[in-house]
This record gives sequence, structure tokens and C-alpha cells, in this order.
Amino acid sequence: MTRTLAASLLLSLSLTTAAAAADYIGEPAPHAVYDIGACGNASVLGFITRRFDYKAANYLHANLAIAEIRDMGQNRFEPRDYTHLVEREYCYATAVMTDGERRPLWYLIERPWGFAGVGRSIEFCVGGLDPWYVYGAHCASLR
Repeated sequence: MTRTLAASLLLSLSLTTAAAAADYIGEPAPHAVYDIGACGNASVLGFITRRFDYKAANYLHANLAIAEIRDMGQNRFEPRDYTHLVEREYCYATAVMTDGERRPLWYLIERPWGFAGVGRSIEFCVGGLDPWYVYGAHCASLR
């Protein structure tokens, strides 16, 4: 009796596991969803757009600009505590360029920053437009 009960229990567990696994076929892998935080802040996005215009003209020597930033999100948040004096938000978005191409945009917001810990620092990288790998291959250090 015990042997039969154990076999039926094992069979039912394997069927439910297979059914649950089948639900994920064809769907993107589940990932953690974070609050967008400061990643969608208009002043942050405006800073990135203006700064990219300067960098494109002076470093890339390209007639290229960010036309739109969309699909913003936060992929990591490191809060400020007694061992980490700076709060960090790692963000991602899609940058639609003036040439019509969509490129991944990775950016980091650090605060408090600046003189006497007032203000913030914003670092960003547009995928494929970092020829000197300042942020690593494929903007790896900002991911």
C-alpha cells in the first residue's frame, strides 16, 4: 500500500512540475521588477539628452542625438546605509536616435554627491556608441 501511494504521489508531482514548466515555454524568463524610482525623472533624462549631444559633437564627431528615451526601468538599487554613504540606482531604457535606430541606454544615478554631499551624479552609456569602452564592453559597468 505504501509503495503504491508513494508511486502515485511521485507521479502527480512530476506531472504538476511538467505542467508548470510548460507554462514558461515561449514566454520571456521571469525577472525581478523594481519600482522605476528616479530613472524616469524628467531632469535625469534631460541631463542625459543634453550631455549626449555634447559628447556626440565633441568626442564621436557624429551628427547624432537622442530623439526620445522610452521604456525606462530600474534593474538594481543600492540604498544608503552606514557602510555605503552613496545611494545608487542602476537604470536602463531605450534611446531612439535621430537616425531612427533604437539603442540600449544604461545609466547610474548616485546621490548624495558633489560639494558637501549635495546633488547627484549621473553616468550613462549608449550601447554601441562607446568606442573607447569607458564603461566596459556593452556598457557592462553600468548594468
